[in-house]
Amino acid sequence: MKKHLVLYKKLSPELMTRLHEHTDLTLIEDLGPAGLKTLRQALPKAQGLLGASLRLDAELLDLAPRLEAVASVSVGVDNYDIDYLTRRGILLSNTPDVLTETTADTGFALILATARRVVELANMVRAGQWHRNIGPLHFGSDVHGKTLGIIGMGRIGEALAQRGHAGFGMPVIYHSNSPKPAVEQRFNARYRSLEQLLQEADFICLTLPLTAQTQGLIGPREFALMRPQSIFINISRGKVVDEAALIQALQQQRIRAAGLDVFEREPLDHHSPLLQLPNVVATPHIGSATHETREAMARCAVDNLLAALAGERPANLVNEEAWQSRRARA
Repeated sequence: MKKHLVLYKKLSPELMTRLHEHTDLTLIEDLGPAGLKTLRQALPKAQGLLGASLRLDAELLDLAPRLEAVASVSVGVDNYDIDYLTRRGILLSNTPDVLTETTADTGFALILATARRVVELANMVRAGQWHRNIGPLHFGSDVHGKTLGIIGMGRIGEALAQRGHAGFGMPVIYHSNSPKPAVEQRFNARYRSLEQLLQEADFICLTLPLTAQTQGLIGPREFALMRPQSIFINISRGKVVDEAALIQALQQQRIRAAGLDVFEREPLDHHSPLLQLPNVVATPHIGSATHETREAMARCAVDNLLAALAGERPANLVNEEAWQSRRARA
């Protein structure tokens, strides 16, 4: 008998066909009020969940007593109560690796756009305000040869370091939980304390996950340590940054500019002061948003989900303890 899957993300025809072949499927295409009502109605019989961008907390998952596996179409897992899932023996999987290069592309796009004031000056041209050759008032900053500071040297951090080191001749400094000798050898990178990195880097790039330890990591004290020519880039999670402190640092010109793909609350309120600042490049969480990468992420999530429902260990398991407890009970 096929196991019941609740899918709250529309996938490609190929992947939908595959899921229909292997599961009894309930599809929820829109997570508005009607969709959430349908989700709650479907949870009691759900053995698998697959989707993204939905906070799955204990209150919601208590409605799913038969649940065996959750496959997230994302690398971040801050939408999930991992301790709760593990206690219940529910396998949680994600989609790392497949979005690494694309997200690093986004990070470097923000570096270039902020340094060279691409959006600001393109809007000037579009508005018909380009009347003569631009002067120092509209000059940007070089990227090549500048110091690239990366906070969180995981897969995406390494991919960003590769672009800066090999493509732009940028000295790379980084901060992470511990030094990474292989990274240092590959990119001629140097480990720094958080305080040292903030004081030394020309470009300060966040590529770390949101956890209890990283929430609010960058606040007033950290912005005060940055130099006036520093450019701040965030492609990790919005809540790693105290957004009010970031706004104040930009308004008071304590830093030069910011390139932001993530925010404390998403979508970003159109009244946000960030959108009134010409030295802010704001994008709508597009880190992995290409046709190729999103399809690869969805395919990875389907592989993870079907493996878990078949009693196998998914390749991208987040909570290993749940798998071990399941094996112990078998």
